[in-house]
Amino acid sequence: MTTPPPVLHPVHLVGAGPGDPELLTLKAVRVLREATVVLVDDLVGEQVLDAVFGDAPRPRVVQVGKRGHRAGATPQAFIEKLLVREALAGECVVRLKGGDPLVFGRAGEEMTALQAAGVEVRVVNGITSGLAAVNALGVGWTDRRAGAQGVMLLTGHAQAGGAAPDWAAAARLAAGGTTLVIYMGVQQAGAICAALGEVLPADWPAAVVQQASLCGERRALSTLGALPALLQAQGFASPAILVIGPVLNLAQLELPAEPAAALRAG
Repeated sequence: MTTPPPVLHPVHLVGAGPGDPELLTLKAVRVLREATVVLVDDLVGEQVLDAVFGDAPRPRVVQVGKRGHRAGATPQAFIEKLLVREALAGECVVRLKGGDPLVFGRAGEEMTALQAAGVEVRVVNGITSGLAAVNALGVGWTDRRAGAQGVMLLTGHAQAGGAAPDWAAAARLAAGGTTLVIYMGVQQAGAICAALGEVLPADWPAAVVQQASLCGERRALSTLGALPALLQAQGFASPAILVIGPVLNLAQLELPAEPAAALRAG
């Protein structure tokens, strides 16, 4: 008697949002509660799983952190193979990512690997950290009062062996009313600001938000010319978002220093 093959379930690529568990979507919570194995990114805090499961039994959780190029980071190819292996074994697999899976989350590579193995993939969107960052500053990406006509999401972390973003082109768009939101840009802030500064003036508004929406959230307003020194002097580090554009002239400086998550925790 032959054993029937396992039933294949869709793999869900789920966005955990910027960190505050209350920013999880209802669909993300439901899918996580149905999972039998969850592959979790570095940027997803334990408080997210605590909010979803509480004292209830949890699925098997596999940490697959790969922030930057640090030692011990999980190779992307290994993550893709693990997703395929668990799915073909009949597990209900969730790949839990910080922010939104489709915004610098390498979801496309994982979708391709799973689909090549005959596994259905579904994406559950999350609130991207760049949006949480401008919310922390009390501004909108596209506030027309500041002349903003669009937003550009950029990575400050070039691929190994790949080209960096065209900062001159980005700066020209910024001069025409596009707000620049830069992910993973703290370590390269000096080079980024110098490249943007070849087109934009040194007093162009700039800001940084670290750990947006979390209890440890930090933020500071600056200018394009002064931002790199500010980051170093005040010890800003990843995960952080850089925001460049005149919308920052509308920033709400009177906002409380700690986000709502801190008030709930206290």
